[in-house]
Amino acid sequence: MPSFHHHLTKLITTTITKYPSIKPTTLSFHTNPNTPPSHSQITKLISQQSDPLLAKEIFDLTLKTYPSYQHSYQTYHTLILKLARFRRFSQMDTLLTTLKNDRTCAVKPSLFTDIIRIYGEANLLDKVVNMFYKILEFDIRPRTKQLNVVLEILVRDRAYLRAAFDLFRCAYRYDVVANVETYNVLMRAFCLSGELSVAYKLFNEMFKRDIVPNVESYRILMQGLCRKSQVNRAVELLDDMLNKGFVPDCLSYTTVLNSLCRKKKLREAYKLLCRMKVKGCNPDIVHYNTVILGFCRENRALDACKVIEDMSANGCLPNLVSYRTLVSGLCSQGLYAEAKSYLDLMMAKGFSPHVSVWYSLINGLCNVGKIEDACVVLEGMLKSGEAPHIDTWNDVVSRVCEVETERLEKVLKVEIEPHTRIVDAGVGLQEYLVKKGLENDKFRSRRHRADFWNSG
Repeated sequence: MPSFHHHLTKLITTTITKYPSIKPTTLSFHTNPNTPPSHSQITKLISQQSDPLLAKEIFDLTLKTYPSYQHSYQTYHTLILKLARFRRFSQMDTLLTTLKNDRTCAVKPSLFTDIIRIYGEANLLDKVVNMFYKILEFDIRPRTKQLNVVLEILVRDRAYLRAAFDLFRCAYRYDVVANVETYNVLMRAFCLSGELSVAYKLFNEMFKRDIVPNVESYRILMQGLCRKSQVNRAVELLDDMLNKGFVPDCLSYTTVLNSLCRKKKLREAYKLLCRMKVKGCNPDIVHYNTVILGFCRENRALDACKVIEDMSANGCLPNLVSYRTLVSGLCSQGLYAEAKSYLDLMMAKGFSPHVSVWYSLINGLCNVGKIEDACVVLEGMLKSGEAPHIDTWNDVVSRVCEVETERLEKVLKVEIEPHTRIVDAGVGLQEYLVKKGLENDKFRSRRHRADFWNSG
């Protein structure tokens, strides 16, 4: 009788002839060629093949060569998943049926979990549901993990939300016990779909079934409430959470703080920020910046300054976003002295303001007649290596030319970095001088204009 090696060599040769792009992997057997290969050798050979159909041929070839041979469960598992990952679902189903009829193999639930995930990746949601029920055909009770995986996949598509809910309701018939993750999956889905009442019912149902909600359960509901602009109920839920002994995570606080600021409840937001540390959660940079932005949006930049001071006292150092937000907020309120003070502090700490921050401060100082201070800020901008926008140059040049030429010369003598747009400055200065010239009767005639430019 021809050996397995002979058949395998012939199979590989035929495959290479038909499909030149396929490079099958062979395995060196350290046994007598006439004896069956071990289960581990066959499993390894199958797993190494890049072509799933060739892997299936090797599986079948082994049985043809050795009629009494029985594949191990690991070999089935490896080939089934290979077929599934290559979207060979028809061949996979056939092999699953073979596995079901092979009573020598003890099937593990993890196989179905993997198949369900692959169906989900292929967006074959009906097959996801069917595979959950197919587990029963193998005399295996579906586990909570499989239920949760199926629900997570189904709820991604809003059209399957009700199908997911129906599966959840009937799971108990198969002795599948839902846990807190099961409820969280559905609560999040219903919150995102705007069905907050269903999410609340599921939340309350957990207590009736002696399932203890976790921090994520509360956060999901709070996020749902905040999306519906029901920030007061979100705060009440946060208080309920604290009263029951839970310690909210950072994201829970961020959700409520952001919603309070957007609803202009800045006093409540600041109080919550102060209360966080007492309740066991130290505010981080995101929490502080959320409140700083809230105050600045409502023209309360001086209150934002207080938050900056609190940060350092509580061991949380302001970052680039903190200072940028504050300086821009102070400028928008015309508090240029305070803005310049924080800009200097920002620079001293090694942070680089955005060009828009420089422009806001320089433009504001020019508008209130503080040309000296505007020039100092512009000099600082140039020394820091930032390239002023042409509008910044135009503001300063036009104001300085109106009050003192010497100051303009000092500004333009500042050492310019290679990437500073000094050409823009020249263009702006030329446009300004032309404009001033045209305003003078002396330069209105062509001859006088020519004399003016030729005299240079």
